Amino acid sequence: MLKGIPLKDINFILLDMDGTLLDLYFDDYFWGHLVPEKYAERHDMTFGAAKDYLYQTYKSHEKTLNWCDIDFWSKELRLDIPALKEQIRHLIEVHPHVIDFLKLMRRKKKKIFLLTNAHYKTVKLKFRKTQIGEYFDEVLCSFNVGHPKEFVEFWHGAEKRLKFDKERSLFIDDTEDVLKTAKGFGVKYLLFKARASSKTEPKKTKEFLTIHDFRELM
Repeated sequence: MLKGIPLKDINFILLDMDGTLLDLYFDDYFWGHLVPEKYAERHDMTFGAAKDYLYQTYKSHEKTLNWCDIDFWSKELRLDIPALKEQIRHLIEVHPHVIDFLKLMRRKKKKIFLLTNAHYKTVKLKFRKTQIGEYFDEVLCSFNVGHPKEFVEFWHGAEKRLKFDKERSLFIDDTEDVLKTAKGFGVKYLLFKARASSKTEPKKTKEFLTIHDFRELM
């Protein structure tokens, strides 16, 4: 068991999805390669020019609900984003030992909640491919609350809806800004998931306890 995370004192397991439970490679490839490729074809641009334009456009919507709203991006880019995601659904993968961890938490009678900024259509697609949906007591998307997880309003809304006790909760995410907001809100136990994508180097944080793999919690 990871030092500093006393599972016996924790009743609620709050989990991010992309990068934490699922390999972020799918999303990185989708937004960094497939969308620029299709956008370049549609607008008769080079791949490089499309990528530069899209990265600026993505950046302008960071930390807003638009950021993960695939209906917004379909309209904005004039591309069928849900259909494109379906095209590469074979790349959606669960990180190693995640299922074992979820099964263990269920056996220990913990309440397990998924807290995600992802659009509900994306959640549906990923659940269909991975079957991880069966392990959650509830799923809360930032769209249900009206704020992304980077804002404390999300956490007030989540506490109200899910009735978790922040003093007895563990939250795991691969985004430091989200963990900082959860910490400010008062969630007692926090973990940074350093390896978000199987294709990139693990990220570092000085502020939070870190895991690379869910085996470290078992």
